[in-house]
Amino acid sequence: MPRFVLFLFLLLSSGGFAQDDSRPQYLRIGKVEDAARKAEPGFALMGGGKDQDAAFQWLCRKANGGDFLILRASGGDAYNPYIQKLCPELNSVATLVIHSREAANDPLTSEAIRHAEAIFIAGGDQSNYVKYWGGTAVTRDMNDAIVRGVPIGGTSAGLAMLGEYAYSAMNDTVTSAEALANPYHERVTIERGFLKLPRLRSFITDSHFSKRDRMGRLAAFLGRIYNDGNHDIRGLGIDERSVVLLGPDGNAQVVGEGNGAYMLRVIRSAPIVVKPGAPLSLQVSVIHVPVGGDINSIAWKARNGTAYVLTAEGGKLTSSQPGGGIY
Repeated sequence: MPRFVLFLFLLLSSGGFAQDDSRPQYLRIGKVEDAARKAEPGFALMGGGKDQDAAFQWLCRKANGGDFLILRASGGDAYNPYIQKLCPELNSVATLVIHSREAANDPLTSEAIRHAEAIFIAGGDQSNYVKYWGGTAVTRDMNDAIVRGVPIGGTSAGLAMLGEYAYSAMNDTVTSAEALANPYHERVTIERGFLKLPRLRSFITDSHFSKRDRMGRLAAFLGRIYNDGNHDIRGLGIDERSVVLLGPDGNAQVVGEGNGAYMLRVIRSAPIVVKPGAPLSLQVSVIHVPVGGDINSIAWKARNGTAYVLTAEGGKLTSSQPGGGIY
């Protein structure tokens, strides 16, 4: 019996879930045998809120009838029946709960990730992903999966970890007002290199974007990273019930039921002041791309997008849009 099939048989026959935090918790539905299908690359960037069927069906098609794996640091297996119902062609759907560094480095964690044809990072608390998964076998094996062409998705906290830069929320969440007033606020914690998605180099993402008024904090994140020397940094804010489906060629479609996505870049020709304890001072170009629009992430252009400029000054944002709206 192949090693991975034997591992699944023993794990599932014992109830699927381990009893302590040092072991991963695993629950799988569908077939026990590994499908070993050839997957197609792509990245499903989900803004949180109600899960969008079209995004998961897109990941399933790219999994090519293989094994779909959900990763999380807490919670249960609610995604399993949802995804299996959406995608009955899958060989299996499994949830792997990894809630410690010991569990992240468990050989069984590596086995599950290495045999997945699609991987999705659920929402939750991204600081746990950094604490439990950062620099472990989880990120190593996920990066190997990306190189193999396995499609990757993430929502909310899961989305936060997909860019080269990630807002890690290590000291609790930060509001736009706090970040604009001081881009070096203790709650502005930014990680780099958690994962290595080739089309998300020099990117930082944010979710629940307009509903939780996160434009100001994303502008502050850009200012911090720009000030640290990356002048090509790009921000992608995605609204609830909205998804950016990004292909390996850099082209993307915005799908869902929400307000779409926001593309941000620092305007280099404008004055820039990013200092500890001082309000952020800079300008960013914004393109709002509604659902149904298309993005070229390399040229940084969009079809059906609305372009405008935001100015951060004195702890506030002002907009060039008629009426002054920042979204």
